[in-house]
Amino acid sequence: MSDTTHDGAVAMSPAPSPDDGLSPSQLAAKYGLSVSGARPGLVSYVRQLWGRRHFILAFSQAKLTAQYSQAKLGQLWQVATPLLNAAVYLVIFGVILKTSRGMPMDVYIPFLVTGVFAFTFTQSSVMAGVRSISGNLGLVRALHFPRASLPISFALQQLQQLLFSMIVLLAIVVGFGSYPALSWLLAVPALVLQFVFNTGLAMIMARLGAKTPDLAQLMPFIMRTWLYASGVMFSIPVMLADKPAWIAEVLMYNPAAVYMDLIRFALIDGYGSENLPSHVWAAGLGWAVLVGFAGFVYFWKAEERYGRG
Repeated sequence: MSDTTHDGAVAMSPAPSPDDGLSPSQLAAKYGLSVSGARPGLVSYVRQLWGRRHFILAFSQAKLTAQYSQAKLGQLWQVATPLLNAAVYLVIFGVILKTSRGMPMDVYIPFLVTGVFAFTFTQSSVMAGVRSISGNLGLVRALHFPRASLPISFALQQLQQLLFSMIVLLAIVVGFGSYPALSWLLAVPALVLQFVFNTGLAMIMARLGAKTPDLAQLMPFIMRTWLYASGVMFSIPVMLADKPAWIAEVLMYNPAAVYMDLIRFALIDGYGSENLPSHVWAAGLGWAVLVGFAGFVYFWKAEERYGRG
């Protein structure tokens, strides 16, 4: 088609484009375009995480190395911190308040130290998870990678720290008369279940902390309450023997208490199955699957929103 201009020249009008009349979404579909930073499907997201597995491991190791790099004792604080906490709890609760009732000291001391180490594993994972996105915004905004890599790597960092500390824990257990046995192998699945639970909880807290950074200031109070309710310093059924039975049942089935009791049962000779709630392994598995899967999906749902705003 042509038009005649005022000076007699003939101007050709552009031919109609085959894309005329298409909406932006139709154009994107036609040319295979996608929204930058859009959330991938759940299965695709898992594949992306698996592809970043070396980054996740390296990042967790780097964070672990840098954690105490400014301290003169360095990595020894990984063990010294929970041991000092255990010593304080022993004096206040074991000696002064006599919360060791029903347990001889050669059982109570490894009972207490094991509880402190196991709860610290969960506590540190949660606290690291809260800051995993809000504390790494530069990385989140600069690079494209599945954001779940961050809370997972922080939970893995805490697992590595616990495994390093287990050398001292096992030495204490042996020092008080609980010698290596086949039952010690039960600590491995217990720690695996706790790690899955911690990772799911860290991802939940990572999403909440990304939206509300002030949550990091509130979490120490919540974690301290959880510590006192989980039987770290005392046997829940013994201390609550004169209270309604349902109170002890609820506290014994809370996940922190479940994983602590599984590890205690595995390592301490004087801590028998009579101290555990019924179906405790099923409870540990249930908490791990529920919180691990729910936390992963909850975090993935907000994938495209991290680092924006």
